Amino acid sequence: MALFKRRAAGKPGEWYYCLQHGTVEEGPVCRAADRMGPYATRDEAAHAMETAAERNREWQSDPRWNDDASDGPDQGAGGRGA
Repeated sequence: MALFKRRAAGKPGEWYYCLQHGTVEEGPVCRAADRMGPYATRDEAAHAMETAAERNREWQSDPRWNDDASDGPDQGAGGRGA
């Protein structure tokens, strides 16, 4: 049995989205690996998955991050030729 229980870091007024439970939490309730945040408002935390999906779509279509080797001989693989 542990003598000291580690408390989750964070403060009231910070909002998190728990990936494991699919719920919004004020202050960290679940472990850090299972949550997204902190968010400034409850509403922002409630839309965490939509925000993440939107950012993923933006990242996938950003030409600065496109590593696809089919872009041509001078593209992909860090700009090195094939």
